[in-house]
Amino acid sequence: MSRQPQKILIRGVNWIGDAVLTLPAIRSVRKAFPHARISLLVKPWVSDIFKESPDIDEIILYDDRFHGFAGKPGLAKILRRSKFDIAVLLQNAFDAALISRLAGVPEIIGYKRDWRGFLLTKAIPVAKDSLKQHQVHYYLYLLRSAGIKTAETRPYIYLTDDERGHARDLLSSYFPDAGFPLIGINPGAAFGPAKRWPPERFTELISKIIHELNGRIVIFGSRTEVEIAGEIYRKLETGNSKFKNRLLMMAGKTGLREAAALIAECDAFVTNDSGLMHMASALLVPVVAIFGSTDRTATRPFGEGHKVIAKDLPCAPCMKRECPEGHTACMTEITAAEVFSAVREILACNKAIFLDKDGTIIEDKNYLNSFDDLVILPGAKESLRKLKDAGFKLIGITNQSGIGRGIVDEEFVRESNAYLQKELGIDDFYYCPHHPDERCPCRKPEPLPALMARFRHGINLKASYVIGDKESDVMLAAKIGAAGILLAAQSPENTAASHVAMDLSAAVEWIMEREKDISTG
Repeated sequence: MSRQPQKILIRGVNWIGDAVLTLPAIRSVRKAFPHARISLLVKPWVSDIFKESPDIDEIILYDDRFHGFAGKPGLAKILRRSKFDIAVLLQNAFDAALISRLAGVPEIIGYKRDWRGFLLTKAIPVAKDSLKQHQVHYYLYLLRSAGIKTAETRPYIYLTDDERGHARDLLSSYFPDAGFPLIGINPGAAFGPAKRWPPERFTELISKIIHELNGRIVIFGSRTEVEIAGEIYRKLETGNSKFKNRLLMMAGKTGLREAAALIAECDAFVTNDSGLMHMASALLVPVVAIFGSTDRTATRPFGEGHKVIAKDLPCAPCMKRECPEGHTACMTEITAAEVFSAVREILACNKAIFLDKDGTIIEDKNYLNSFDDLVILPGAKESLRKLKDAGFKLIGITNQSGIGRGIVDEEFVRESNAYLQKELGIDDFYYCPHHPDERCPCRKPEPLPALMARFRHGINLKASYVIGDKESDVMLAAKIGAAGILLAAQSPENTAASHVAMDLSAAVEWIMEREKDISTG
C-alpha cells in the first residue's frame, strides 16, 4: 500500500453469523489505520451487530433503495461523495466490486471470486488452506495477503450499560428467584431444516434442565422461527405447574440488540449452527452448539470453552438445506442426554474475586515500571488468604495503558504479575496493554478479561465480586453481574458500588459477612 488511506470503505457480509465472524478483520483494519475514517456498507438486518463498535466511524445501509440494476448507480453516487481511498470487500459477491468501481474507489481489495477479478486492483486468490480453517481466519487471510497487518483478536460485540440494564430488568421481573442458572435456547436456523435439531429433543432437554438443574429458560428466535419456538414452549407450558416462571418466550419479540443483551445474561446457550450461535460466542457466553449438515471446522463457535456436538456420519457434513436421504440422521442421532451433559459441563460453579492491581493490592506508583517501586499493601496477603480459604478464585484484572503510551515495559508487567501471583496466591492475571483511545474490549470497564476468566476457571460471574479503587472497577462488576466493592476513604456521591470499603481488609470482611447471609438464606 503506497500511502496511508484517509478514508476506508468496508463492504460487510449479508448474514448475521458471517457478520459476527468479520469483527476481528474489521478490528485489524482499525489497528492498521488508527487515524483513518472507516465506513461500513452493510444490509440493514446485520447493521446492529456493529453498533457501538469503536472500529467503525459510519454505517452505510445497503437498503431497498439500491436493489436491482437501477439502484447500483444511486448507491455508487452516494459513495463517490465520500472519496474513499480504499475499499476492502469482505463480501465475495460481484456486486460489491462493481459498486466500488462505479464509486470511483482507486484501490479495491477482495477475493478473486464470483468472476469479479478484473474489477479489483488487488485480487487475492482463495488459498485452499484458508478454507480448511475457521471462517474468522478466512477474512484475516484476505487482509494479510493485501499487505495489511492483522491483529489476533476474537469476535466481540459491544453492549451499552443501558442495554444490559434493560435485559436484567426484564429477566428479574420474570424470574424473581435469583441464583439459578439461566440457559438460552435457540431452536431455529435460517439455512434450512437440515441444520435444526428436532423440536421434541429441545423439549426433552429443557425439561431436564428445569428438573435436574433448577434452571430458568429463555427461548430465542427470529420472527420466522416463532412457530418452531412456540411449538416447544406450548408442549412444556401446558399442564406442567413446575414450569411456571421457568420459561420465557422471546422468539420474535426482540431486535438484534435486545437479543444480544439477553443472551449476554445467560450462563449457557444451546443452539443449532446459526447467527445467534455466533452472537453468543462473541458475547463470550458458553455455547453448546449442535451441528448436522454444516461444517463445524469452519463455523463452530469461535474461541475456547464451547462444546460442539455432532455425529461423524459418512454423509456429514453435506452442506444441504434439506437432508437428501430424508431422515436427517446427523441430527436425530444426537440425544437430549448428550446435550444436557454438555450443558452441565460448561455451567460454571466457582466463585471469584476480581482484583484491581495498583491501589488495591499494591501501592499505586503512577505507571509502575520497576521492582524497586513495587510495594504490596499491608494486610493484602492475609486478606487474600482468607478469600482463598473460603474457596474463592483470585483473578487480577488491570489496565496498563502505560504500555500503550510507551512509558511502561510490557515484559515488566508480565514479570510483576507473575511475582504477585506467586506471592499472593492469585490464580490468574489479565492486563490490558492498550492506549485508552483504542477503546479495546480488554480495557476496564469492558468485561472481556472477566469473561475469558469465566471459561478458563469455571467462574460463576453472578456469584462473584470485583474489588478496586476506581469507578471503572465498579462498572466492570455491573457489566458482568457481580457485586462491586469500591476502595475509598469515604463514599463518593455517585457510585454504582454494592459497597464502599476503607481498604482491602474491610472489603474482605464485608464479603465474608455477605456470604454468611447468603448461605443461611
